[in-house]
Amino acid sequence: MQCWKVGGGVFVRTIAVATFLLLYSCSGCTSGSANPAGPPDYPLRVLCTTGMIAEAVAAVGGRHVVVEQLMPPGVDPHLYRPTARDKWRINAAQVVFYNGLHLEGRLEPLLVKRARFLPVYAVTEDLGAHMPECLRPLAEGGSLYDPHVWLDPVLWAECVKYIARRLAQLDPERATDYRAQAEQYLIAVSELDRYARQQLGAIPPARRVLVTTHDAFGYFGRRYGLTVKSLQGLSTLDEIDLRSMNALIRELVAEQIPAVFVESSVSPKALQAVVAGCQALGHRVRIGGELYADSLGPPGSPGETFLGAFRWNVDTIVAALR
Repeated sequence: MQCWKVGGGVFVRTIAVATFLLLYSCSGCTSGSANPAGPPDYPLRVLCTTGMIAEAVAAVGGRHVVVEQLMPPGVDPHLYRPTARDKWRINAAQVVFYNGLHLEGRLEPLLVKRARFLPVYAVTEDLGAHMPECLRPLAEGGSLYDPHVWLDPVLWAECVKYIARRLAQLDPERATDYRAQAEQYLIAVSELDRYARQQLGAIPPARRVLVTTHDAFGYFGRRYGLTVKSLQGLSTLDEIDLRSMNALIRELVAEQIPAVFVESSVSPKALQAVVAGCQALGHRVRIGGELYADSLGPPGSPGETFLGAFRWNVDTIVAALR
């Protein structure tokens, strides 16, 4: 059992195996619709794909939910391959929350298929439907967007509100609690945003360049005025070509960027090669630290929670670039 400390409260994440022995069926439910089968079992058994979503659901649901996380800490959701047991866990849950926007690439078709029989919700659904101008498109005029919305607290707050609304629809008897608990968590998210703006604002203009392995920090950079450069695209499945690596090395040397950052769920080898390339051209670049991008950290680490991981990222970036 693991506890999350969120905004002064404690929320529990646990795997309750015994409760999953009875499979839940909700014939006719689809993603984006309320449960038509009447009041749910209590507490709600909720399955979440990532740690960021699991923390938000636990904060909003409080004692009214039992939250299980599908992907372990440190796992890259872009590369995650669903197992036979994952299918059983999805079927055993009363409701499933996932990120959407193709973050869970190989898992998403299974979730979409299961949404015909079970409440399955993408937490980014409202962003895509009602706020597409706030999303980063993959290409000009395209309908595919950057999925890393939790790295902008303002966008993530909209996802938390969406979670609260869906839980209230499924369990209207406790809707007031879900709304109140969401408001408390959103206070912590807002305070985190304020802290990030203050700290990152101290980085000198010439050093406001964030270099990472893959393009996960686009929303973060946009929110806090940082130029983001990366070796890969939005997915860690994208290949790194030598031409792009050499171009990045030349940029770092020309702009005298002091540090680059590895990611906790991605191999550091490519960025280590970039560091070596800069040194060969007479410019010393160091690894500024490890950031949490697509996954939270293991229990006991600074990135165990979303709030902790975000603050860790801010502090790490500021220490290396200021």
